[in-house]
Amino acid sequence: MMKRQLHRMRQLAHTGSLGRTPETAEFLGEDLQQVEQRLEPAKRAAHNVHKRLQACLQGQSGADMDKRVKKLPLMALSTTMAESFKELDPDSSMGKALEMSCAIQNQLARILAELEMTLERDVLQPLNRLSEEELPAILKHKKSLQKLVSDWNTLKSRLSQAAKNSGSGQGLGGGPGSYTTTANKVEMLKEEEEELKRKVEQCKDEYLADLYHFATKEDTYANYFIHLMEIQADYHRKSLSSLDTALAELRENHSQTDPSPSMMAAPFSRVYGVPLGTHLRELGRDIALPIEACVTMLLSEGMKEEGLFRLAAGASVLKRLKQTMASDPCSLQEFCSDPHAVAGALKSYLRELPEPLMTFDLYDDWMRAASLKEPGARLEALQEVCSRLPRENLSNLRYLMKFLARLAEEQEVNKMTPSNIAIVLGPNLLWPPEKEGDLAQLDAASVSSIQVVGMVEALIQNADTLFPGDINFNVSGLFSGPAPQDKVSDRPASEELPSIATPTPAAVPAPASAPAPASVALKESQAPSAGQAHHAAPPGLQHPRLPSSPTPGPWLWQPCDPPGSAPPSGWQQPPGPHGATPIAPHCPPACPAPEPASTSLPQPGLPGANLPHPSLSERTYRCGPGGGRRGGRGP
Repeated sequence: MMKRQLHRMRQLAHTGSLGRTPETAEFLGEDLQQVEQRLEPAKRAAHNVHKRLQACLQGQSGADMDKRVKKLPLMALSTTMAESFKELDPDSSMGKALEMSCAIQNQLARILAELEMTLERDVLQPLNRLSEEELPAILKHKKSLQKLVSDWNTLKSRLSQAAKNSGSGQGLGGGPGSYTTTANKVEMLKEEEEELKRKVEQCKDEYLADLYHFATKEDTYANYFIHLMEIQADYHRKSLSSLDTALAELRENHSQTDPSPSMMAAPFSRVYGVPLGTHLRELGRDIALPIEACVTMLLSEGMKEEGLFRLAAGASVLKRLKQTMASDPCSLQEFCSDPHAVAGALKSYLRELPEPLMTFDLYDDWMRAASLKEPGARLEALQEVCSRLPRENLSNLRYLMKFLARLAEEQEVNKMTPSNIAIVLGPNLLWPPEKEGDLAQLDAASVSSIQVVGMVEALIQNADTLFPGDINFNVSGLFSGPAPQDKVSDRPASEELPSIATPTPAAVPAPASAPAPASVALKESQAPSAGQAHHAAPPGLQHPRLPSSPTPGPWLWQPCDPPGSAPPSGWQQPPGPHGATPIAPHCPPACPAPEPASTSLPQPGLPGANLPHPSLSERTYRCGPGGGRRGGRGP
């Protein structure tokens, strides 16, 4: 017995590393030997994949559709959405979106449950049969064949030894009786060997049949993994189709939600951090919303604010202003009283553009133009680069430079010279494109920032040359228009100051039914200076502003004193219905400083009754004991 076990251990030690054994190799051809080597790896692969794939299932394995769906996390999400929806207004945007999201999550959960049931039927169960039934049966036949062959080989060895002993006449006792016993033993061993050989042949046939069957079914086994990916692809297609349909319906319903009246004027859109072209297309604008809104507010309230764009605003106010700008721009009036917050919002918009207003593509051209020393050549180069800007960038840059030039005109009050404006705004209008791995980029940016400041200063100083023509700052009409002194007319320059001859000294009363003249916009250079604020107006007449030139011009007057008041000497009325035009007026020596007085409306039947009424944003001043009023530029 011990010898037989030792022989068996010796045979196992000679077993091949790939599953080939001496007992079976002698019965197999080269092709079947390769098939035999794939049995064990195939069994391990099927077992491991089945185990991991089973762990991927989210539902209850083996359950029907309804029970499986209830266990899915997507269904739990859908249930939570349904409960949350009950607490919201069903007509609100969030309520409608949550309701549709609840429905789509429910649908996705059912699609996932169908996937898992198909996966179990067509992939998991076949893999389990392969790893737990089919391949183990083949390996069991192989093991049985190995044992039979081993026993057969052992029996053949014993038979051979017994035959040798019988042929040499050696018996147990050396006599005739022992010879007979040996012969009987040999005969018995032959019978056992024949029986064992028959079993080996039978087991060998079964094992070979199993190997042939496995070889022909390998393509079918491979299809399990292909079918797995097909099921997954079908699941994702169905999920994507459901999501696309739901998203289209959700977007359509969301766009049809009735907005507030203010939102009707300016629908919600992302404003800050959006490319300029995208922002303009979304809102159908020519000038960016933050630029126009901030400029019109500053023209109305902040032109004389000292340190505008230089002094920082409160962070909370600035954040709220930017949010209002994006969601409800018609409600920006409350911020007009904080010019620094408005200026900060404009700076923030320019800096948060993905590409600067003056563009990355023209960065090198701007730098070359800024490096020119000769003023004429520099101005010509700047004009050439401006002409190459994209249309939307050029329109917004022109709009902004016209405003900054207007702001610089108030530098004596707001302390913002073109140089100061360029220092605080230049880096927000142009900066170098980022280049990864460029160690010298920081130094180059510092040098270019100095050049940008000088270039922006030149743009402000030469705004009328580089960007000719007049501009209406309230382009969209969405915001309250600026005060007359802050609005540049759309008329050509030739129409701003129509030539009106100085009238002869004759008093001609104006009829009450005279038609009103056309509105005339005055140039910025015609605003009254501080010294001219002491010129006295005749009693009963008022003008909105005084010219800065001693040459008589078209002054528009309207009465403000009671009827019967007579103009003092030195004042004459022109012929015609358009009011009075003074000739060389001078204030009396004892004229006190002007004091604010309310604007008076024209009275019917008096000179200038049909003239256009000055803007309420202007101020009038009372000068001298006569109570005459004249208009001046408001702060």
